[in-house]
Amino acid sequence: MTATVSRRSRRSEPSGTVTSPGGRVGKTLVNAGAVAALIYLFLPIVVIVAFSFNAPKGKFNAVWQQFTLNNWMHPFAEAPLVDALWLSLKIALLASLVATVLGTFMAIAIVRYRFRGGGLVNFLVVLPLTAPEIVLGASLLTLFLEPHLVTANHQFQLGFGTILIAHIMFCVSYVALTVKARIRGFDWTLEDAAMDLGATPARTFFKVTLPLILPGILAAFLLSFALSIDDFIITYFVSGTSTNTFPVQIFGQSRVATPPQINVLASMILFGSILVLAIGTWMGTRRQRRLGLS
Repeated sequence: MTATVSRRSRRSEPSGTVTSPGGRVGKTLVNAGAVAALIYLFLPIVVIVAFSFNAPKGKFNAVWQQFTLNNWMHPFAEAPLVDALWLSLKIALLASLVATVLGTFMAIAIVRYRFRGGGLVNFLVVLPLTAPEIVLGASLLTLFLEPHLVTANHQFQLGFGTILIAHIMFCVSYVALTVKARIRGFDWTLEDAAMDLGATPARTFFKVTLPLILPGILAAFLLSFALSIDDFIITYFVSGTSTNTFPVQIFGQSRVATPPQINVLASMILFGSILVLAIGTWMGTRRQRRLGLS
């Protein structure tokens, strides 16, 4: 009797559930696909970190020879790489700061106010994100080499300044969209209440609006910093011949030699990013716990 009931219950199981044979197979395939995707994403990172401990016999750090800590004992042995990394950090910091300020005010204006041409502004904000980087790089190079087009015959010298302008240009769009998503559901009556209580518009912004949208602004800043320090295609067009950022320097040097210090510096950037992410997660969790207790 019990066996008959169990057979009937198995027959009555929907074919799409997790406990059904078809559902179990589908779940296994989904899990296997997820594992394969994670391996595909993280395997190059693991290889980069692993080869930072390699002792190559020639100029190219492409074949594993033997384990060594000497590369990490002298991470700044290659002066051109260090100079390029320092330049990338300076450009990324300046571009992120400027783009965060401009993009934040753009996002507030787009969401807070209704004005004629708002749809066109939204389209122009998204446009740099959808255009291929090679198109943006070639367009900016044309702008800098043909100053009579839009810049009143101001002659640009390809280098630090042109790289900074280009990075600010494409970072602004990312900041605007990130902050706009944060303030999409913002309760603007809080500003009205603050001003009804006598606060000036500036005080209202710094005491009410800014603290509430600050997490989105910080996320936009970190995203801009990562995009700027990682950019190669646009930078390659507008950097000139004497100014090399870290990605451009690696590309040019890879034709001659790939010392393990490339892997060491890249690993340092990776570990720094993980540290910043961990600190941000810890602060967010701590803030949520504090709000929950209150």
